[in-house]
Amino acid sequence: MKQLQDRRNITLFALTWPIFIEMFLHILMGNADTLMLSQYSDESVAAVGLANQILGTAIMMFGFIVTGTSVLVAQSLGANDRPQADKIASVSITMNIIFGLLISVALFVFGKQFLIALNVPANLMDEALIYLRITGGLSFIQALIMTISAIIRAHSFTRQAMYVTMGMNVLNIIGNYLLIFGPFGLPVLGVVGVAISTVVARAVGLIIMFILLYRVVGHPRALWHYIRMPIQHVKDVLRIGIPSAGEHLTYNVSQLLITYFITLIGAEAVTARIYTWNIMFVIMIFSASIGQGTQILVSYKVGEGQNELAYKTAMRSLRVGMLLALLIATTVYLNGERLIGLFTDNPGIIEVCVSLLLLTIILEPGRSFNLILISSLRAAGDVRFPVYMAILSMLGIAVTLSYVLGIHFGYGLAGIWIAFIADEWLRGLLMLWRWRSRSWERMRFIQPKKQTGSDESTASASG
Repeated sequence: MKQLQDRRNITLFALTWPIFIEMFLHILMGNADTLMLSQYSDESVAAVGLANQILGTAIMMFGFIVTGTSVLVAQSLGANDRPQADKIASVSITMNIIFGLLISVALFVFGKQFLIALNVPANLMDEALIYLRITGGLSFIQALIMTISAIIRAHSFTRQAMYVTMGMNVLNIIGNYLLIFGPFGLPVLGVVGVAISTVVARAVGLIIMFILLYRVVGHPRALWHYIRMPIQHVKDVLRIGIPSAGEHLTYNVSQLLITYFITLIGAEAVTARIYTWNIMFVIMIFSASIGQGTQILVSYKVGEGQNELAYKTAMRSLRVGMLLALLIATTVYLNGERLIGLFTDNPGIIEVCVSLLLLTIILEPGRSFNLILISSLRAAGDVRFPVYMAILSMLGIAVTLSYVLGIHFGYGLAGIWIAFIADEWLRGLLMLWRWRSRSWERMRFIQPKKQTGSDESTASASG
């Protein structure tokens, strides 16, 4: 019962800080690519950034199985049903192996068509394509890393997942240095070097993730756990994952459309957007990490049948997340010129980026609503409502206003950022209304097991 009691007593901070560092290191991995490539060529930065728009869509699609895995494993553990948690984990790994391979083949074979659809300029096409084919063709590695990391985190081993990401970053930076700049007589590979470095770092990270899964988490090693796929577990993963995938896909479709609008403004606008977005991701991960930590805690509480504690956990996390988002966005804006100056010395790009960071002070607290409360709704089993609101707001508000303000009225990137603000705040307020309605209390996937007397006293004490 010690593990169950530990899960009941774990705090948001204990779960969140390793998730934050892990997510920060993931962003740092992308920023390191951008920063090191910026010393090589601004055009290479734009090419990789555009290819990453497509790769981001693929990774978000992998996330639909990952999301279902995280919620179901955590709810099962909260219900004190470890065997069921292990079965769900095995099913999820097999599902993402199959799905990851299909996506990898599609990105390799149809990469050029995807880039043409994104309206990638001719002078960027060759570098964007080769980067997309190398990293996208092996993207199934990332699918497995995401799945296993979600399983490990659901068992509360968030620090171990963080350490793996830390090692991947070190390998990636070393690889970038060797393959972009060609020291010691090595060939200067530029974009190709970045792609190879990324793939190698991920492959090493995947091996270590599997070792953690078996040695730290104690996942069953029998092959039949991966071959035998109980239909009910598959259905449950998909019941959570498919709506979540719809939400993520809607986000990426909206971002692809908006990126297309930005290409109409010009290559300099594309570069400014990439630099600003990289900085914004650093702000966003504070709310995102709190959202993921909250999702684990809410899943535990819902699995145990403690809905009141689940409700209070999410509301407390929301207050913390919004305050942090406001403070960090303000700090980033005040240091905007120096931060953007790390990527470029072009005064026009720097000026545009700093103006966007000012708008980000309004944008990021609104984003906190979505990242924290959508995670909480999903943890409780309420997976459809966020999708409906995503389709309504991302496509109806963000995309439409981006074109109207950014292109039609000529406000450029500032107009597009205003559209982002309208979308995030509208959805955020709707998520708050949904959480406070408490309709999610009837939507759990895993029913709590009947507790022993000692368990009941523990639950009473924790409540």
